[in-house]
Amino acid sequence: MSAHTSSVRPLAHLKHALRQCRLECDQRRRYAVPATDALYPSLQTKYPLPAAGFRPSQAIKQNRFEPGLKRIRVFQPPRSTIKLCPDPIQKVTQDQLAVLDPTGARTRLFAASNPDNVKPGDVLLVRLKNGEPFAGACINIRQRNSPIDTAVLLRNQLTRVGVEMWVKVYSPNVEGIEIVQRKERRARRAKLYYMRKPKHDMGNLDGVVRQYLRQKVGGQMSSRSTKGREANAQKKKKDKKKSDQRGKK
Repeated sequence: MSAHTSSVRPLAHLKHALRQCRLECDQRRRYAVPATDALYPSLQTKYPLPAAGFRPSQAIKQNRFEPGLKRIRVFQPPRSTIKLCPDPIQKVTQDQLAVLDPTGARTRLFAASNPDNVKPGDVLLVRLKNGEPFAGACINIRQRNSPIDTAVLLRNQLTRVGVEMWVKVYSPNVEGIEIVQRKERRARRAKLYYMRKPKHDMGNLDGVVRQYLRQKVGGQMSSRSTKGREANAQKKKKDKKKSDQRGKK
């Protein structure tokens, strides 16, 4: 039974010895055993005390190269993740920005170091991949701990009803963001919620967006329109002259 216990539980004898030492300490306290007796007789019988000048390091060195013993395999420590990547969150953020904004145009558009960045009060035009474009005045720019969470709150009027929409700047559904009109004076607040009141509301911005799109197309469109108007006016004059001549005859 003892062999079976030692093979299954190698520390069984040590636990038994420690338990025996506790019992002997309790007996020593209760019955006041004289100091001349040994403190732990059970340990002295089963586990003799080491000789004077014994050092555990010497015993380890002696037993390390004994014949018939296998060498202990030593594995190298794993690579330190702190040295490999000191800031993993920043690394993940940079990888996501490289995928969502490869050109860096949106990052520059909302960067604080850029003097031409988007500011509260500007009119923005957001083109979406799935849906019609939406234009509105920027009344709030939300920038949290991560730049990927940057979003803007746009306000516009549709059929005389105020409409607001949050737009995620780095959303895959956003195809592009354009600045239609700059605010004349710099806003003294970061959140222009007072524009929700009828006194400060900018109203419907469809006319501003149409004018911006005409200017973006260039002078060709304007020249074509003027040429078409002039041609129609000349044609009307000729028709009028012909009708007058027929009336005189």
